[in-house]
Amino acid sequence: MKIELARIDDRFIHGQVLTKWVKLRPVDRIIVVSDAVASDEMRKTLVLSVAPSNIKASAVSVDKMARAYKSPKYADAKAMLLFENPEDIVRLVKQGVDIKEVNVGGMRFETDRKQITKAVSVKDSDIEAFKELDQLGVKLELRQLPGDQSVDFIRTLKNELNK
Repeated sequence: MKIELARIDDRFIHGQVLTKWVKLRPVDRIIVVSDAVASDEMRKTLVLSVAPSNIKASAVSVDKMARAYKSPKYADAKAMLLFENPEDIVRLVKQGVDIKEVNVGGMRFETDRKQITKAVSVKDSDIEAFKELDQLGVKLELRQLPGDQSVDFIRTLKNELNK
């Protein structure tokens, strides 16, 4: 499987993904990688219902994604992986999935999170996971839209945490 884009965006499939990211990084599959979504039939149905008809969309657990990545059945697939949080990406990388770069697009604000940018808020476990991804050599790019300037997310994170 060729991973064309790995993106953290807790809204998963929405207008930006459909109209902009898919054009920038053409794929034949969009895969929502989330244990929570994969195990909740109603949420999975809602998330996948907005996928474009010409692109196969699925929601799978982290472990199932690791198996699919290694399967010869998907050797020619070009995929966009969408994540809710960085912890799931750490789990995938540790299972041998070759993710070299992650686009950090959106993580909603909640009371237990620190706002890093207008679109990204993190809790302590997210911070640790981002640091681990950085240590694993995964490039972390902050960019909401394809036309936005790419910013080094780990540098932004460290700067905001040191304020």
